[in-house]
Amino acid sequence: MMNEGTIIANSSAAGTAAISLLRLSGENAIDLVTSSFKSKSGKKLSDQKSHTIHLGRIHKDGTEIDEVLVSIFKAPNSYTGENVVEISCHGSTYIQQEILQLFIRKGAKPAQPGEFTLRAFLNKKMDLSQAEAVADLIASESKAAHEVALNQMRGGYTQELILLRQKLLDFASLITLELDFSEEDVEFADRKELFALLDEIQMKIKSLADSFAYGSVIKKGVPVAIIGKPNAGKSSLLNALLNDNRAIVSSIAGTTRDTIEDTLTIEGIQFRFIDTAGIRETTDEIEAVGVAKAKEKALKAKVLLYLYDRNDTKLNEIIKDINEFRRDDLILIPVESKVDLNISGVNDFDNALTNKLISNKILQPIKISAFDNASIESLKKFLFTQVSQMAFNQDVIITNIRHFDALQKVLKAILNIKNGLDQKISGDLLSVDINEALMHLGEITGEITTEDLLGNVFANFCIGK
Repeated sequence: MMNEGTIIANSSAAGTAAISLLRLSGENAIDLVTSSFKSKSGKKLSDQKSHTIHLGRIHKDGTEIDEVLVSIFKAPNSYTGENVVEISCHGSTYIQQEILQLFIRKGAKPAQPGEFTLRAFLNKKMDLSQAEAVADLIASESKAAHEVALNQMRGGYTQELILLRQKLLDFASLITLELDFSEEDVEFADRKELFALLDEIQMKIKSLADSFAYGSVIKKGVPVAIIGKPNAGKSSLLNALLNDNRAIVSSIAGTTRDTIEDTLTIEGIQFRFIDTAGIRETTDEIEAVGVAKAKEKALKAKVLLYLYDRNDTKLNEIIKDINEFRRDDLILIPVESKVDLNISGVNDFDNALTNKLISNKILQPIKISAFDNASIESLKKFLFTQVSQMAFNQDVIITNIRHFDALQKVLKAILNIKNGLDQKISGDLLSVDINEALMHLGEITGEITTEDLLGNVFANFCIGK
């Protein structure tokens, strides 16, 4: 993609609508529209001030196409940093195509996916991580995903990275200067200060990298696996959570043979609930495949709801299953189901289980009934609390795999620099690792880019943005 010429695209969704928005960007954008636009005020569009809106008609060869509103934004005070025109027309597919073809014939080029935002990046209206946040903002399907993308688009963590990179760059310059005086054996870069800076960078980068585990699931939805013995009430729970008969419920054990997934947004966070086959030893070939899939989903989940029926499960079975599935990066919540069938309230079983769970640092059980809406709502609130505590325990969250990969490479380079300092290696060798760290830090914000990198970043954008 080249930052040349005037581009045009439909920036609203394809198809018929009440209103559609067409956008042009480029040096000649305002002049192109002026030649085919007759304002109701009689004023020439190109003579008007930036950030103004004008009512008039678009004409082609003397024939009126539509009555439109035209907004003009003059360089450099626009989204792309170029002259930008936005045409709000009626949402007829015919009208949209007529206007697009009119300005293409006049010299505009159809915009490529993400080309408006690419131009904004090339014209330094935003850095590369902010440009990527634009795509995330458009794709956000929950309040949490929206907030994370919005924070990144506003600059988020990039200003901190730029500052750290500049400090490291200053040290690299001093070390390079030392090479010019290598015969005199002098040091311009204080190694102790460099070590302190490396510790600062390492701590910040590690914190950002660690946030990716939850940032990625907030972006895509938090995977929640519902696990337990056959007939523990897993399918009933899924239906109750979704308020829909999504899964088949039967008193026959082993009804669920495959995984069933659906999404639900709770307090702004999207959860992907996964009902699984009952965990048990079986000789049924098809059911065995379902059990294997259930365990696979449990390994990939960030939250695991372990369901058990107190009237049909032994204490050691619950502890054995929980110990099999528990992981450091997993929120494991024991859930006692079918409490409406319990003859008595708290008994010796409950007390013994609670004590076992506490001694093993596992959350205490949540008691539910699929027929009691209050208990289901309590479970939802508990889920939200647990995930939000883990996910939002810091100001900045990484959601982009490209950023995570670059951060991992920075950490590796930082370790190499530290090892080099410990071993008192020469400045020329030390500068190699410093330049490596600088390069990967610069890749995140776009201070260092390649055509392939920009192509990969903007390839997934929608046309018109």
